Amino acid sequence: MTRTSAQALAVARPVIQGLTVLNLLYGGGIALLLVSTFFMNGWPERALGFDLVKMHPQAPNGLRAIVVIGIVGAVIVHTILRRLLAIVDTVRDGDPFILENARRLEAIAWSVLGLEVLRMVVATIAATVWEPGRIDGFSIASWFAVLLLFVLAGVFAQGARMRADLEGTV
Repeated sequence: MTRTSAQALAVARPVIQGLTVLNLLYGGGIALLLVSTFFMNGWPERALGFDLVKMHPQAPNGLRAIVVIGIVGAVIVHTILRRLLAIVDTVRDGDPFILENARRLEAIAWSVLGLEVLRMVVATIAATVWEPGRIDGFSIASWFAVLLLFVLAGVFAQGARMRADLEGTV
């Protein structure tokens, strides 16, 4: 392992743990936001400072739906961070090419795919509520990242199988 990768690995664990805490705070914060919308008189006009409902009658429902999607996204991000931390731990232990890491990477790939679908749903809600006919939010880079994660999961699985075969022949 190069010195740079060893340093990055040393930093990865506390960064992932910090991101996990921030993600939990984010999820809790937007859950509180969602609950408060049902008790706040004049929501969302009062919170925003202008009468959004007059211009866009479905805005309250659209905003609540987007907040719910944000909560689902926070749950997905939490699972990604947990799996990523487990992978980092196996790398630190010197044994990353195991089938469990291949499964973790595949689960991360599915999770990132789920986040991309959620992003498209948010863009669709926004277009429906605020700008009918305009759907936006597609990014090819994100879909390449999903593809890369699935390929990397396959590489890890193949590496684990090759290692098991090699150990069986020794």
